[in-house]
Amino acid sequence: MPKDSLRELYIDELRDLYNAETQLVKALPKMAKASANDQLREAFEEHLRETSEHVSRLEQIFEQLGEKASGKKCLGMEGLVKEGAKTMKEDYSDELKDAAIIGAAQRVEHYEMAGYGTVRAFAELLGENEHVSLLEQTLGEEKQADLRLTELAQEINQQASQAEGEERTKAPQAGRGSSKSKKAA
Repeated sequence: MPKDSLRELYIDELRDLYNAETQLVKALPKMAKASANDQLREAFEEHLRETSEHVSRLEQIFEQLGEKASGKKCLGMEGLVKEGAKTMKEDYSDELKDAAIIGAAQRVEHYEMAGYGTVRAFAELLGENEHVSLLEQTLGEEKQADLRLTELAQEINQQASQAEGEERTKAPQAGRGSSKSKKAA
């Protein structure tokens, strides 16, 4: 039977976000563990605490709607989490791995911001003012997490660039030495 109401779409999108958040509760500790930078690790640990609150807020909304909080797998978040897991397994230097993890985490944050913006708009149209407030609180925290990652990226990306530059200056010297010996032979 086709779903034909905004309320049904709203509930469907809430279920999608709920599953996305529960996937993140499992992924964030892995991201924290893979982070070499202490501030980045702490940011992931803090966002894990917030993500647990996001799950609780969504459960509160489902309870108010008289709906079950499960039932839909978020394929978008599943893909983002898999991509992030693959990034963490790459053989990067610590600085480059941290930069890559930040990129993966920011894709997640932007995905969540889009989802929360959508359900907040639906809640407004449905007159669910208490839901709007809860969803805005979560949306604000997602935006703050993204800003924190951006701040950390400025420092970490610079460190990754410097480390890469140091490797480049070492590599040509080694190459020059071997080419001189080839010319001498």
